[in-house]
Amino acid sequence: MPASRSRPTGQVGRPGYDLDSLLAVAVGVFNQRGYDGTSMEHLSARLGISKSSIYHHVAGKEELLRLAVDRALDALFAATEAPDATVGPAIDRLENLVKHSIQVLVDDLPYVTLLLRIRGNTKTERRALARRREFDQIVEKLVQDACDEGSIRPDVDPALTSRLIFGTVNSLIEWYRPSRTLGAEELSTAVTTMIFDGLRTR
Repeated sequence: MPASRSRPTGQVGRPGYDLDSLLAVAVGVFNQRGYDGTSMEHLSARLGISKSSIYHHVAGKEELLRLAVDRALDALFAATEAPDATVGPAIDRLENLVKHSIQVLVDDLPYVTLLLRIRGNTKTERRALARRREFDQIVEKLVQDACDEGSIRPDVDPALTSRLIFGTVNSLIEWYRPSRTLGAEELSTAVTTMIFDGLRTR
């Protein structure tokens, strides 16, 4: 892979776009057309700049993909390190991680959407999928710890539970759109109430 020629995020480059704004437009095109169905010509046309102006910021289309999915993944892994997701009963840490993950989804919806739609056809996609599996393992460990401490009903299978929890969270990308009546807090409250009222031991 060619050496990265990207500028630091936020630094102004060629006409009208810095790397952040270029990336935001590219993610929109990837989500609309699919990554494989998007060419540099498509990006150039949407941005209204030449391909050479895009190359002033990045080495190519795959670097844009890497920057986009890393933004989503870095935010999700940061959520696992939040104080209320690392200290206390496992069931509370799990619930707080779900809340933080929903906040990430709301804050970075196009980036999380792209992350959840990749299929592993490139080196960047395979690397992202490997990081997603690492995140899934953190969730599975929290579910198992909650089972071991007796906070989750004994008739619940830990592996299945972890998949169902984040299957529910991930499904939000298909219908959620930010609005005045349904923000991150309202969304996370609704999701965690539905999930954890059914999981917790009485």
